[in-house]
Amino acid sequence: MGEPLTVGVDFGTLSGRAVVVRVRDGAELGSAVFEYPHGVLDETLPATGRALPPEWALQVPADYVGVLRNAVPAALRDAGVDGSDVIGIATDFTACTMVPTTADGTPLCELPEFEGNPHAYVKLWKHHSAQPQAVRINELARTRGEKWLPRYGGLISSEWEFAKGLELFEEAPDVYAAMRHWVEAADWIVWQLTGTYVRNACTAGYKGILQDGQYPSRDFLRELAPGFESFVADKLEHPLGQLGSRAGSLTAEAAAWTGLPEGIAVAVGNVDAHVTAPAAQAVEPGQMVAIMGTSTCHVMNGAELREVPGMCGVVEGGIVAGLWGYEAGQSGVGDIFGWFVEHFAQDGHEQLTRLAAQQEIGEHGLVALDWHSGNRSVLVDHELSGVIVGQTLATRAEDVYRALLEATAFGTRKIIETFNSAGVPVTELIIAGGLVKNALLMQIYADVTNLPLSVIGSEQGPALGSAIHAAVAAGAYPDVRVAAEAMGSVERAVYQPVPAHVTAYDELYAEYTELHDYFGRGGNDVMHRLAARKRAVAKGRS
Repeated sequence: MGEPLTVGVDFGTLSGRAVVVRVRDGAELGSAVFEYPHGVLDETLPATGRALPPEWALQVPADYVGVLRNAVPAALRDAGVDGSDVIGIATDFTACTMVPTTADGTPLCELPEFEGNPHAYVKLWKHHSAQPQAVRINELARTRGEKWLPRYGGLISSEWEFAKGLELFEEAPDVYAAMRHWVEAADWIVWQLTGTYVRNACTAGYKGILQDGQYPSRDFLRELAPGFESFVADKLEHPLGQLGSRAGSLTAEAAAWTGLPEGIAVAVGNVDAHVTAPAAQAVEPGQMVAIMGTSTCHVMNGAELREVPGMCGVVEGGIVAGLWGYEAGQSGVGDIFGWFVEHFAQDGHEQLTRLAAQQEIGEHGLVALDWHSGNRSVLVDHELSGVIVGQTLATRAEDVYRALLEATAFGTRKIIETFNSAGVPVTELIIAGGLVKNALLMQIYADVTNLPLSVIGSEQGPALGSAIHAAVAAGAYPDVRVAAEAMGSVERAVYQPVPAHVTAYDELYAEYTELHDYFGRGGNDVMHRLAARKRAVAKGRS
């Protein structure tokens, strides 16, 4: 028998990646990717060809099982190792991605009577059509003075469990009635591996409004929508598993899918951003990790509980035990760059980056808002939309591209400043995710935030982080912090802010802030009016 190994599986927006990791030192021995056959359903429902409304984003849960069947065995082959050496497996998902299921975990979309109903499918994290429900939740919580609201920066997101659940209750009562469990995908995939449903404490706290052991009350839910008062008891509530704990053992069926030994440890499910913090050895207060991909999630630990406006949540032990885990984020980052290249630029990312890098700061004469997918933090409003100011007939593709890069950096600075002002100081910014490869983008972030940028030492941070949790669940390390020290990887202060650049970006950031507050804090609600008109037109066509 060889050295002990673990497998980490990261379920992303378009694909799932499996990584085989050596427990002793975190060496990544092999990896494989499986692209979801159905991708993201945001235009039509494959079963019927039915057009989906704006702001919808669905997935097919069978695609996730395909990752277990394909990527895990392929990663073992790539590593050249025997599956018998693997002592544990762990998984992570982007939250909040929700699966409506029967009592035994069967997704409702797999039942013949519901395959044509879009509400029966997985509602992906970037499914934003529950914004009206989120607005009502927030308004009622403020009116009632609900004590849990400040733990989420004063706003509950349309991406989260309650808003999406209320949308399901109101728009598809037959699906809601048939649903026994409203399950985070992070927990559903662990259910497939173990045969046991364990609700992870991370998403329960950050996305499920579980604070101090309690969900929103029946009275609150009844006032929100009569008949919805039993949502927690009937659809949501379930025994919790703590991060790094063992959720169960790998079943014979799952062992056959994956090529792993039956009975090995399966860790409690987790969130991609949260598992990345240990992978980047960023588990101490002051270390903010920005996991940059299609969107960006910002996570960090704090020694004390603070109320940070617009944060996505703060949960005790939400990242590692003994500290308060904070989360914020930006709904669109890589998605914005990709959208621009796909629709408006003939040159690809590399060429646009090369041309943009030749410019002086401010040379393009533009400033943009990074709200093409709405604003997650600090405004928590998914009906906000993108803005580019300063375009002329001389504006070129690389000008707009650089302005969009800068806009996302300004959005991160806004988050950092909000944390600092709330008494949660950010002293180091660690970057993980696919966008770390763009050196221009990284330098812009260092200059805009005036912070040294460290970068994760792994190209597969979430999968490595999951492998770290698998090692803890298997008993190889006593806790996540110890495992992170042995298995995590980071390169410190790779990008340093340039003083002249910092000064130039301070001036542009002031313009960004003016636009941010004008459009985002009630100066002009044009974005909301346009979103309402768009919904009305779409509804009239349906």
